[in-house]
Amino acid sequence: MFDLSLVALFFTGLLAGFINVMAGGGSALTLPLLIFMGLDGATANGTNRLAILIQNMFAVWNFKREHYSAFKQSTFFALATLPGALVGAVVAVRITDFWFKKILAVVIIFVIISLVLPRPVQRKKKETKYTLTALYLALFGIGFYGGFVQAGVGFILMATLVHLAHLDLVRVNMHKVFIVLIYTVPALAIFAWSGKIDWLLGLSLAAGNGLGGWLAVRLAVHKGEKIIKIVLLFAFAIMAVKLFLL
Repeated sequence: MFDLSLVALFFTGLLAGFINVMAGGGSALTLPLLIFMGLDGATANGTNRLAILIQNMFAVWNFKREHYSAFKQSTFFALATLPGALVGAVVAVRITDFWFKKILAVVIIFVIISLVLPRPVQRKKKETKYTLTALYLALFGIGFYGGFVQAGVGFILMATLVHLAHLDLVRVNMHKVFIVLIYTVPALAIFAWSGKIDWLLGLSLAAGNGLGGWLAVRLAVHKGEKIIKIVLLFAFAIMAVKLFLL
């Protein structure tokens, strides 16, 4: 029997994957939808990771095809997130459904606020031992947050790489998708080991996320920062309407 919920997941994933790669916050759309479909918080969280993994595999591959890759630097960033991601995922599978939903609601509100706040003008700065230490600590914290809830992690990563690594937005997104891909692997394994993944719903969502992520890379590389800023505003509009309707 044809299941419309799988179609809804695919198209939501398509939008979420595009927003995730271009900006961030797509999981603030997919997580509530998965919970609405009857999954408990931890299983929705784990199921969403399958889509995130596929999305970022497509995105990394497409950045490589577009000759935007710096795997050595991306790997350094990604490895710094791994310890935090492991701890965050373990906490996520152990937390009660009640508290996860409360935390998710707060996260979605902060995702919306982060879109409203103006972004300071980027300035080139000399790299120092202090900024490298701050970058490493920030990436550890981002890993924990990403392993725990994921929603909105793209905004945090973008801010960190802009202000502490001093990169332009296209390269920020290039590193972002690689970082999230790497720390998602062990996080997904923890959710799978704990039986917190609905594979059918996850694969339907992943198909959409993967296509959305692939399309986002094409636009980001060929249109540059301008299109990324437009998507940021679009993401804000979606979140604002969603919050108003809650």
